[in-house]
Amino acid sequence: MRTLFCSICCLFLFYWNVTAQNSADCRTAIPVCADQPIMGLAGGTGDVDDFDPEVILQTGCLEKGSLSSANIEFNTSWFVFRAGTGGQVGFDIEALPSSGSTPTAEWDFAVYGPDVDCVDISNGTAQPIRCNYEVNDTNFTGLGVNPQNGEEGRAPLTGSQNTYDAYLDVQPGEIYYILINNFADNFTGDPEPFMLTFTGSSVNDDQDTALDCTLRDEFLGLDIVACEGDDPITISALNSPAGADIASVEWTVDYEDDGIVDDTLTGTGDFGAELVVESPNTGRYFASITTTSGSPPTVADESGVLITFFGIPILERVETLDTNLSIDPDQNNIEFFVQGDGDYEYAINNGEFQDSSVFRNVPPGLNTVIINDKNGCGITEPIEFLVVGYPKFFTPNGDNINDTWNILGIETLIDPVVFIFDRYGKLLKQLGPTDTWDGNFNGQQMPSTDYWFRFEYGEREDDMVVAKTRKTHFSLKR
Repeated sequence: MRTLFCSICCLFLFYWNVTAQNSADCRTAIPVCADQPIMGLAGGTGDVDDFDPEVILQTGCLEKGSLSSANIEFNTSWFVFRAGTGGQVGFDIEALPSSGSTPTAEWDFAVYGPDVDCVDISNGTAQPIRCNYEVNDTNFTGLGVNPQNGEEGRAPLTGSQNTYDAYLDVQPGEIYYILINNFADNFTGDPEPFMLTFTGSSVNDDQDTALDCTLRDEFLGLDIVACEGDDPITISALNSPAGADIASVEWTVDYEDDGIVDDTLTGTGDFGAELVVESPNTGRYFASITTTSGSPPTVADESGVLITFFGIPILERVETLDTNLSIDPDQNNIEFFVQGDGDYEYAINNGEFQDSSVFRNVPPGLNTVIINDKNGCGITEPIEFLVVGYPKFFTPNGDNINDTWNILGIETLIDPVVFIFDRYGKLLKQLGPTDTWDGNFNGQQMPSTDYWFRFEYGEREDDMVVAKTRKTHFSLKR
């Protein structure tokens, strides 16, 4: 009965859409719905390998394999769905023959979600929540129950040769990615076909609502994050509800993503149905399809797809928010400004990364910052920056660590001079930009205690030099 059902599905799907669907990149995953089976193809690893074979050898149950040229991603197809109702969702991946009478592909899969992005998937940060990379001697794999042998899904275990993983329990609005992988290639170089059919109690209740079918209207896919210098990104209108009924496609772009179309672009391939987007052309891209049947006359992805190219972080400037040369607050607080609009994190002086670009109570003197783009588009080498301020203490004990004292960064100020006093107001030392105090007075070591200083300097504000004075204390420790 199952064989008959799948044959009918194949005929129905080819009538609906002669072109089988495939996207070998997570970032251009095809939006799908449960209201009908999907005829899929898998061939190649797309423009961007989603798992670096030299770095990511395993993520969850996915493994690189024994071949040096192999990868976790090997002849793949990516899909994305959005849950429309809460409940149980599964799917069957059925191997189909590409030539001859029997299928030659061995299908594996992984499911990611809810609500993760392709950046975290491709760098291994996001782990699959369902997967199967086991040897399979049936024509089916997926989530739920294998219709060929009745095997119920269970958690992956290397060497178990189980063919199915457990159903998903989903909530409305959650987004999931499906990686379908053909590791056993037929060695012909041709993409391999498969059938993807959704199952589960939620799907059985209502195929039209279990998955949000409006996502399929966003046929250009979800927004894409890429890095400057990446290979060109190909987006396709062939995955639209128009199916094979495409007469022509008009492509437009809003580079500023401000609601104003900036240009009309030329597509490639049959009907101009594909568009190649080169780095670094960030923008929101739209496809408007004219059909041959004229019903409907046009099909448009009204939301388009936003493609954002991020570059390696470039430090623009370091701004001092507060300094311990001021009375309140008595600490050095700074903020980093970076060129670009990436998603950055920051670490100073080999410390932990933080999302905020503001750092409080930074040590005076020379520091370093490392800036990382969390989209995986680059990380800087340590960059030095200077914080003007005074050390709260010094230790003149001859170990060459904090043996002398002066205002750090004093040379960057205008006409600076420092006067050091003991607790009774006696002047012990006057310092210029190149001077330091070693803790001695008239050849005698001064005792461990607090000492006061008055700091006079000029600072430019609004094209004027403003005279400033700071009076406070620091500690001598022996």
